[in-house]
Amino acid sequence: MKSLVEVKDLALGYEGKEVFSHLNFQIEERDFIVVLGPNGSGKSTLVKGLLKLLKPMSGEIIYHLSQNRLGYMPQVTKVDAHFPATVFEVVLSGAINRLGKRAFFHREEKALALESLSLLGIEDLKNCAFSELSGGQKQKVLLARALCATRELLILDEPSNNLDLKSKAEFYELIQKLNKEKHIAIMLITHDEHGKETLGNKELVFEDDQVIFRRRENHV
Repeated sequence: MKSLVEVKDLALGYEGKEVFSHLNFQIEERDFIVVLGPNGSGKSTLVKGLLKLLKPMSGEIIYHLSQNRLGYMPQVTKVDAHFPATVFEVVLSGAINRLGKRAFFHREEKALALESLSLLGIEDLKNCAFSELSGGQKQKVLLARALCATRELLILDEPSNNLDLKSKAEFYELIQKLNKEKHIAIMLITHDEHGKETLGNKELVFEDDQVIFRRRENHV
């Protein structure tokens, strides 16, 4: 499989203090990597590094895809619940890195937003106010937004937080479909027991001051 991202002997941290070091792994095409570990173990720090929001203290991250082909889905709790925008506007904002020097979205980006909504089966919500949606609907909208940025790699940050069991199951079914049928690589950060046990072909585990990258034995 083609490598999308390579992490080599990476150390990340803040104000000169390392959170973790000597991290080595790669994200390949069609991978579904589950990232596990307690709060404060370094999961969020890794995400910031992958998104180029935090510079390596040592080591490197090598990208074999352009930065505007990496999609990031934040936690709903990090998104303003009263964000004054329609669903279509929120999803379209995911294509902002495609603008280059242009000031406005063109037909291509708008078509991509509609395609992303359709892919997730929520095109009927496009004119609804984002603030009026249920938690499960908001997660699908944010996933569609991330899809506007990429068809190669999605980084999903605790997407099942605050969802009921039915919404969680629907969401996990969606991302498995994207991975298996659309061949989109996924990195899922989660505490959810279902995700920890049943999803992914590989896992990255932050525990006991070390980070372990391994293939999941239960993957089919």
